[in-house]
Amino acid sequence: MTKPIRTAIFPVAGLGTRLLPATKTMPKEMLTIVDRPLIQYAVDEAREAGVERLVFITGRGKASLVDYFDMAYELEKTLDEKGKPLDPLASSRTGFGELVTVRQQQPLGLGHAVWCARHITADEPFAVLLPDDLMVGKPGALKQMVDAYEQHGGNIVCAQQVPKEKTSSYGIVDPGETHGKVTEVKGMVEKPDPSQAPSTLGIVGRYILQPEVMDELGAHEKGAGGEIQLTDAMAKLIGRQPFHALDVDAVRHDCGNKAGFVLANLALGMADDEVAPKLKEWLAS
Repeated sequence: MTKPIRTAIFPVAGLGTRLLPATKTMPKEMLTIVDRPLIQYAVDEAREAGVERLVFITGRGKASLVDYFDMAYELEKTLDEKGKPLDPLASSRTGFGELVTVRQQQPLGLGHAVWCARHITADEPFAVLLPDDLMVGKPGALKQMVDAYEQHGGNIVCAQQVPKEKTSSYGIVDPGETHGKVTEVKGMVEKPDPSQAPSTLGIVGRYILQPEVMDELGAHEKGAGGEIQLTDAMAKLIGRQPFHALDVDAVRHDCGNKAGFVLANLALGMADDEVAPKLKEWLAS
């Protein structure tokens, strides 16, 4: 029987340089898509999947991420006195002990950020969500992955088919047998040239991992870019534990760059009953 996924790690210490100057004083995860920040979408997705503990791997200047999920006493008191509903704030509150923060003092890579949470995850499997990858689907991408994990166990990476010419922008799965949306992972190649890519199944920002990956990350081996890469540590689990990629039924918006951020606002705005009419009116003008 598989252990439940109770903990999710959110690596949010990055500087967001592709979105400067907006991210000069504001974490990129606090930039809003329609009416809520990116981090809220990722947290909602984790909660839907049954996650009970949220672990933020933060850095300098990221205090607003934690403050956002705190109680806003003055605001709530004002709204209550004016007879306005508090419902819009419900998802931005965390329960006692639900949110844990860990400081990553140096930008040593995604693998290092995940490793910083090792004492919290201990001997349990856990999820990793990259908030810049906004995944829009029903159910959410992580819920789909948890369902696959309960069937197959081991490690699950979120994957989607990518254009052949863009394989050099992704970690690419070397595939084994495929059953429906689930593909056995025989290997992973980081950002291969299209002529050498073993498939077009690209890994995107969601993972379910077994605790043994922390042992591999603890070696602090440097990979691409001189950083500690999560992909390198995951690759060492292949063959030792079940390892699969799930081609999730969701639309991905890469909100770490300007084009993806604007497109995400347009797409989710068109799905919002209040915003869509105005957008359609403007687009038709």
